[in-house]
Amino acid sequence: MPHFPTPLSRRTVLGAAAATAALPALGTVTASAAEARAAAPSAKLQAGGDLGPNVIVFDPSTPGIQAKLDEIFKQQESAQFGTGRYALLFKPGTYSGLNAQLGFYTSIAGLGLSPDDTTINGDVTVDAGWFDGNATQNFWRSAENLALVPVSGTNRWAVAQAAPFRRMHVRGGLNLSPDGYGWASGGYIADSRVDGSVGPYSQQQWYTRDSSVGGWLNAVWNMVFSGVEGAPAQSFPNPPYTTLDTTPVSREKPFLYLDGADYKVFLPEKRTNARGTSWGNGTPRGTSVPLTQFYVAQPGDGAATLNTALDQGLHLLLTPGIYHLDAPLQVKRAGTVVLGLGYATLIPDGGATAVQVADVSGVRLAGFLVDAGTVNSDTLLEIGPSGASADHSADPITVQDVFVRIGGAGAGKATTSLVVNARHTIVDHTWVWRADHGDGVGWDTNRADYGVVVNGDDVLMTGLFVEHFNKYDVQWSGERGRTIFFQNEKAYDAPNQAAVQDGSVKGFAAYKVADSVTDHEGWGLGSYCFYNTDPTIRQDHGFAVPDKPGVKFHGLSVVSLGGKGQFEHVINNTGAATSGTDTVPSTVVSYP
Repeated sequence: MPHFPTPLSRRTVLGAAAATAALPALGTVTASAAEARAAAPSAKLQAGGDLGPNVIVFDPSTPGIQAKLDEIFKQQESAQFGTGRYALLFKPGTYSGLNAQLGFYTSIAGLGLSPDDTTINGDVTVDAGWFDGNATQNFWRSAENLALVPVSGTNRWAVAQAAPFRRMHVRGGLNLSPDGYGWASGGYIADSRVDGSVGPYSQQQWYTRDSSVGGWLNAVWNMVFSGVEGAPAQSFPNPPYTTLDTTPVSREKPFLYLDGADYKVFLPEKRTNARGTSWGNGTPRGTSVPLTQFYVAQPGDGAATLNTALDQGLHLLLTPGIYHLDAPLQVKRAGTVVLGLGYATLIPDGGATAVQVADVSGVRLAGFLVDAGTVNSDTLLEIGPSGASADHSADPITVQDVFVRIGGAGAGKATTSLVVNARHTIVDHTWVWRADHGDGVGWDTNRADYGVVVNGDDVLMTGLFVEHFNKYDVQWSGERGRTIFFQNEKAYDAPNQAAVQDGSVKGFAAYKVADSVTDHEGWGLGSYCFYNTDPTIRQDHGFAVPDKPGVKFHGLSVVSLGGKGQFEHVINNTGAATSGTDTVPSTVVSYP
């Protein structure tokens, strides 16, 4: 058995800077095309149309597939804060002898209705050669809707945050660690089947939802499962498995597919008490929307154009690229879909909010990145207006693989990143990140006080990653909230104790539930500190919650990374303090 290194800080402790140089995109929208689209946003917009130069579609007869995959990977492998964005789409059929290595901002997906419609006899690989075998910065890439027959019998998927593995069928095993078993910090699997075993090895934490696995080999700090056939039994903290038999409510992410020669978007139906994949018993359940009901957006389209399309009753398909917005996208119609391909990125300019969703049912936001602008935004994403109160239980708003970044690609600021006001919203896999490395990074340079604020009742979070905010990473005041899996790091760069003092409380909790809340529950939550600017900083606790019978937590951990700062307790005044430099979690099995 190989020796697995003790995971320390995912990034800063390693002293390695990520590559930030951006190479030219392989294909871009011409200025004249973008200008023409922006010139008359009030005109009736045409739906459907071309997916643009950065959506690359293959069929089994396409020549030179491996060469094209290699070309894109060479460009994107280390372009952590570059501008290239790509979606690699494979028509149904069988492909052999391929190794699709995925770099930053690259998505690979099959175009069948089922993963088994598109089979790759080969691999879809994420490794960490670009970063000396350290996989902790393998962000922003995805694999969806494919069947894989790995060459060696095991596919390697060594990713960190914002790298979903969805709706995949691996006819073999899955290795989540980099070659050499270096540091790794992920990750997320949903609606997938792995016939063999999943080997996390050095992965610090992982969340798997509504899937099927042939086995699970080990755990480091926090492994969480909900609705997973073959998951290990509940055993937190030794080993640290938190296992729920089902997921209370889930609805899989929308996806693009081909119906004959026609592109459509499939909208999976809501499931309650879900277990296993949504596609394992034949045709998945849900509805299809033809591309002719979508406005196919191209980089260069601004807020006026995109809002015109929404006002016309169209859905939005955001093709890969960068979109600057001088006003929010206003999603006002029930059932609207905003689906991004290839990490389409929205940048709000002049302090705007990027997206505002009305208090309506059935909106689906999926598959895009929001990158804070240089002028402070009060909020970046607003799900429901302040005071939203409508009952959306029958048809919830879903936010899936929507990621938020403040800084890293340049100085950005936002007081609050994601605000959820609408009831019954499901946030399924998000990484809300105040950057700790890259360009435009500093305690006040990329100031961002709050990561996720939940005011709405009955909100469910499945796969919540929130890191490095100046104050509270998560602040929750809605009733009957539920979180299944939470991963957090406190802000590395706090200059001193006073900077993170909340009145008499030392350190802002990673996850705070308001004193007014009477009903809240969480499973598998972890917070880590690495105060490298001032290692003497103390956190009173990682989690701050009201002491009420209806407020319950299961499987909690806090970790001091290498002794840079310490936690006094895990939750409120419960749980042993971290101490020394040994990077050993302090845990609480259940609270109260």
